Amino acid sequence: MKSVLFRCQLACVLAASALFAQSAAAQRQPAHYAVTDLGLVGPSAGPLVITNNGLIAEAVPVSNGWDAAISFQGRTQIDLGGLGGPVSSAFGVNERGQAAGEAQTADEDSEDFCGFGYSSGKLHVCEAFIWQNGVMSPLPPLKDAYGVAGKNAGAKGINILGQVGGVAENTTTDSTCPPYSPASFQFQTYQFKPVIWTNGEIQQLPTSGIDSKGKAFNDPDGVVFRINDSGQAVGATGTCAGFTFSNLTGLHATLWQNGSVVDLGNLGGIAAPPPATGLGTIGNFAYNVNRSGHVVGTSGTRDGSFHAFFWSPETLIQDVGTISGDVATVGLAISDLGDIGGVSFPAGSLLANPTALPRAFIRPNGGTMVDLNSLIPANSDLYLFTACSINSRGEIIGLALDVQGNFHGYLVTPSGENEDSSTDLSAARRSARFDYAWRIVGQRL
Repeated sequence: MKSVLFRCQLACVLAASALFAQSAAAQRQPAHYAVTDLGLVGPSAGPLVITNNGLIAEAVPVSNGWDAAISFQGRTQIDLGGLGGPVSSAFGVNERGQAAGEAQTADEDSEDFCGFGYSSGKLHVCEAFIWQNGVMSPLPPLKDAYGVAGKNAGAKGINILGQVGGVAENTTTDSTCPPYSPASFQFQTYQFKPVIWTNGEIQQLPTSGIDSKGKAFNDPDGVVFRINDSGQAVGATGTCAGFTFSNLTGLHATLWQNGSVVDLGNLGGIAAPPPATGLGTIGNFAYNVNRSGHVVGTSGTRDGSFHAFFWSPETLIQDVGTISGDVATVGLAISDLGDIGGVSFPAGSLLANPTALPRAFIRPNGGTMVDLNSLIPANSDLYLFTACSINSRGEIIGLALDVQGNFHGYLVTPSGENEDSSTDLSAARRSARFDYAWRIVGQRL
């Protein structure tokens, strides 16, 4: 009975997504968006991917934790289950309904490789998984020359062929990691490598090569964030970091293709927030790649800030800039049509006690970067501060804030409607309305 119910759920999701993909194309540069609240975020920090047919990778709350999930536009959620531990989360999904992500097992560990420890209350071994045909299966770990396997791994993205990109530990102690200190959220001990799983087989990708200036580099660590339908993977190589979203200080934003690594270059430096934030060096990362092999990410600049970048084989690395008046940006999303999304930072948002809010941006292909909050209804109960993924119909998902300082996932859909009021004034009023909520977030962090 349970398997029949699952097949009905999956059929509904895929049928709805097929109709969605076949319907008339949405406007490329809409004057306005409709907003859908996808609910409170899970341990993966919200919905991270939306496919061209509207499938979303996310997590759903269950009685004893969080389970990975996929949905169609936030509706008809399918709970993907877990691997024996209290938390799992989907980080990628393809148009066929295959999903990939990370899941805690029942085995406790000294590391917090998934970053789920704050949610589950305990540190567990983390495994990468692929979910297909109603079954979640762990993906194999890296093994050393003696056949000894690393403990932890995580899957970050999946393409239409079912290839999965991510990261896996080996058994070598990483000398670049900060001293182990749970009180400071410093857990990482072993080296971790960028990997691709194809048909259940793991392939380690290189973290050494020749950089964009012709100099050799040899980094101990790396991670893949996304993989496109041609098997091109993007991420970064670098050294072990403390408590960050990837345990990596990215020294080289990278593209892997045909088993080789391509250093994408930088904008003049290594990305680092102001010292007052206490965040340390974040590094340079390539976060997303579309079907054309065009890449977005973030890089340090010559003036000590960090900006979103765009890279293609023809243009090489280009500075995407910021919203007018802002000081920094991160590029997180690029659609197959070339639209770019991410987060833009006013100066006051990068203080230890922030006085301004970061804001989600959209830059249509060949257009101007715009605050996404200026394109949604002024009375929305959500303030949008990241744009994580954009599909070819212009639908965007990301993270938002409510007036109580809670994180929500959101979906915005092009509506083609115009507002008579000044969009800049609307965005300014909404920013002021949510300013106190952002201060609450800062205190929690």
